[in-house]
Amino acid sequence: MGFIERMKAEALKNQKNLVLPEGTDKRVINAAKILADEGLVKEVWLVGDEGAVINAAKAEGVKIDGRIKLADPSKSALLDAYANEYYELRKAKGMTEEQARKEMLNPLYWGAMMVRKGDGDAMVAGAVNTTGAVASSALKVIKTAPGIKTASSCFIMEKQGTDWGYQGSYILADCAVIIEPDANQLADIVLAAADSCRSFLLTEPKIAMLSFSSKGSAKHETVDRVTQALEIVKQRDPNLKVDGELQLDASIIPEVAARKAPGSPVAGSPNTLIFPNINAGNIGYKLMQRFGGFEAYGPIFQGFAKPVSDLSRGCNTTDIVYTALGTINKK
Repeated sequence: MGFIERMKAEALKNQKNLVLPEGTDKRVINAAKILADEGLVKEVWLVGDEGAVINAAKAEGVKIDGRIKLADPSKSALLDAYANEYYELRKAKGMTEEQARKEMLNPLYWGAMMVRKGDGDAMVAGAVNTTGAVASSALKVIKTAPGIKTASSCFIMEKQGTDWGYQGSYILADCAVIIEPDANQLADIVLAAADSCRSFLLTEPKIAMLSFSSKGSAKHETVDRVTQALEIVKQRDPNLKVDGELQLDASIIPEVAARKAPGSPVAGSPNTLIFPNINAGNIGYKLMQRFGGFEAYGPIFQGFAKPVSDLSRGCNTTDIVYTALGTINKK
């Protein structure tokens, strides 16, 4: 069973509520219809001005009824409660009550607050808004998970019919958010990726922290950063199967691992690959996708207290559906 099939099975079983803050975009509206029609969500909320959302949905032949719901922040009975919650979260940063109410009318912030308050289980946005705007709303409202200070992202890479990674799949992180992580940020990325592995691959993580060096074969400050991050991870989660620094071939090829990293608990058979920076991560996932024939699903945010994900503004309806399936199943 591939990633999408796994996520559909989990979605059908768990019946979560999804929030889509860009409720007037036709791609988002059609994604909502697919998710609702296939019973993959309990409810899917389109957020925006009531008239604008209704007109946009009508233009696509989509009715807002049944599993498809509409949330207009300006008309909601929850506005006062949401604005007050946001004010309490941000008043130490200088937020006023008036500013809180105004910002809560923004569909991104409204959607994030729905998830924070449990009125929604997950949020997916970015078809219209930038990654920075989506991340900012999530950081201000949803916050990062306990013990994690750094929000990051992961890709699920899959090549069915192979035995790469776990049943043909890998988790890759971080390929889209943190440009040059320090050791503490890299450790956060590792721990968040471990949770992503459990959520998306439905197995325990085996994590390789990648570098151009394997076990001291080269000396450089970027290598030191990986080894420092490894020690932090071991202190924070002593039971996690993780090792580094490892070159790519030493991490995924058993014969090379036996020579370059003998005795490693993960070398030769990892299911999660951690890149030292976004340059390596972005190039790495695209090489796997374009040359290796892997399907790439993501990026899906990780490290937040509750599930939220970003989309490319060039996404299509299928991209939104697939990202939503991953996000609503994020534990």
